[in-house]
Amino acid sequence: MTPDLRHRSRKLLDGPDRAPARAYLKGIGYDDDALARPIVGIANTWTETMPCNFHLRRLAERVKEGVRAAGGTPMEFNTIAISDGITMGTEGMRASLVSRELIADSIELVGGAHMFDAIVALSGCDKTIPGCAMALARLDVPAVLLYGGSIRPGTWRGKKVTIQDVFEAVGAHAAGELSDEELRELEASASPGPGACGGQYTANTMAVAFEVIGLSPPGSAMVPAAEGRKGEVAALCGRLAVEAIARDLRPSRILTRQAFENAIASVALTGGSTNAVLHLLALAHEAGVALDLEDFDRIAERTPLLGDLKPGGRFVATDLYEAGGVPLVLKRLRELGLLHESALTVDGRTIGDVAAAAKETPGQQVIRPIDDPLKPNGGFAILRGNLAPEGCVVKLAGHDRREHRGPARVFDSEEEAFTAVKEKRIRAGDVVVIRNEGPAGGPGMREMLAVTAAIVGEGLGDSVALLTDGRFSGATHGFMACHVAPEAVRGGPIAALRDGDVVVFDVDRRELRVELDEAELARRLQSYEPPRRTLRGVLAKYAQEVGSAARGAVTAPAGQPAS
Repeated sequence: MTPDLRHRSRKLLDGPDRAPARAYLKGIGYDDDALARPIVGIANTWTETMPCNFHLRRLAERVKEGVRAAGGTPMEFNTIAISDGITMGTEGMRASLVSRELIADSIELVGGAHMFDAIVALSGCDKTIPGCAMALARLDVPAVLLYGGSIRPGTWRGKKVTIQDVFEAVGAHAAGELSDEELRELEASASPGPGACGGQYTANTMAVAFEVIGLSPPGSAMVPAAEGRKGEVAALCGRLAVEAIARDLRPSRILTRQAFENAIASVALTGGSTNAVLHLLALAHEAGVALDLEDFDRIAERTPLLGDLKPGGRFVATDLYEAGGVPLVLKRLRELGLLHESALTVDGRTIGDVAAAAKETPGQQVIRPIDDPLKPNGGFAILRGNLAPEGCVVKLAGHDRREHRGPARVFDSEEEAFTAVKEKRIRAGDVVVIRNEGPAGGPGMREMLAVTAAIVGEGLGDSVALLTDGRFSGATHGFMACHVAPEAVRGGPIAALRDGDVVVFDVDRRELRVELDEAELARRLQSYEPPRRTLRGVLAKYAQEVGSAARGAVTAPAGQPAS
């Protein structure tokens, strides 16, 4: 049976009773021919507040061209976007993870209410990518996810630089190793145009993962934002959305357990951001796919680290594009026997077909061969123990440390910790503890890049460990554990820590613990009172509704896909 290409929009626009709806749309330029075609919603996260999404309005025009060429009618709408990097270290950062939910909610609401036959979602910065993907899973109409692409690196004093260098320069400046003028020169050079942060930070990590999972067209994600070919990719996404209607190729056919395992393996192999754990758990929740922290640990343990990518390595996303892009990552997973090859992609091919057709640039050094890994295991691990009964994520890429034992230096906010670092009150061997920054306690689970970068910038990156119930930026590197769950305000043992308590990170035993007996931990927890914060509006609602980081920090129960 031939699928109805207007399986949803027909209900909104056909028949005498729908004359008022048609009248509204004719008044803004849609004619009878346009309204008789499949309607494709173009969900855009364009904004002028950051480089990551700055160019998406231009890309949306190319998506529309592709939709029209394939016989559809595009209708663009917009949603919010908040920059992690710009708000980092301020109260504004509390809005970042909250925005993921709002992005998903708003695309779901518009897409459902306006009964689009298909959706193309345009993403750029960190939370727009998972937010768009979550909405597509909820709507479950034929859909394509387009990533706006990475920025190219800047040049400062003869070397390539990214925004990571600027964050770490703040610590070097505080330590007196960088002058005011040098810092100004660097900040003027590190972000030379539109596109998302250049390393294998959160945006590029999720772009790789979602191309591997099959929501983005094969070969599309790593095309740089400023590359002319990005417009061709956008037009392709428009065409694929209309073709997906004819194939009845919905996200529910793509987002399978095998597809998620492929995505997790890609994060481990490339040394990607710890935020991928949070976002893939959230997407699995929306897709109704059973996934937990043990799956991440199991897959990372068997997947070698092959990506020599920043923040721990030498190369950036544009280098990965030139080396062969995401298909090269798939090729390596296939060579390792770790790829579920039958998983579908949005262009109708299997992921195994994409891997088999991958082209590797001769002599490239970005993705190592399987017999010469950077490390035998992936870029992260899951720890539990008396400090993290529900689990936490520890970053392993970019350093060789697997154990640390040291005294706790406890702070009840990111600001307190950052001040201590700048005032040189942190010593080699310390374990910096930042609590009350979890999903509910923050609220919003802020990233700690300002703190972690300052620690590295002051030369303590190899001797200090850090743990938090908040998040890390994808640009964070060092021996650090995040997403500690339960969080402090939900009764997590991290709330019991005091200065001087001995904290142990033991990756081989998969353990994060404090050397205190259970009775003392329980006594301290009973008497702990978190800092009081007056909350209003969306942050108050979020703090009330959000769940544990161990389950993706989602705010609503999984629902059935929209019909």
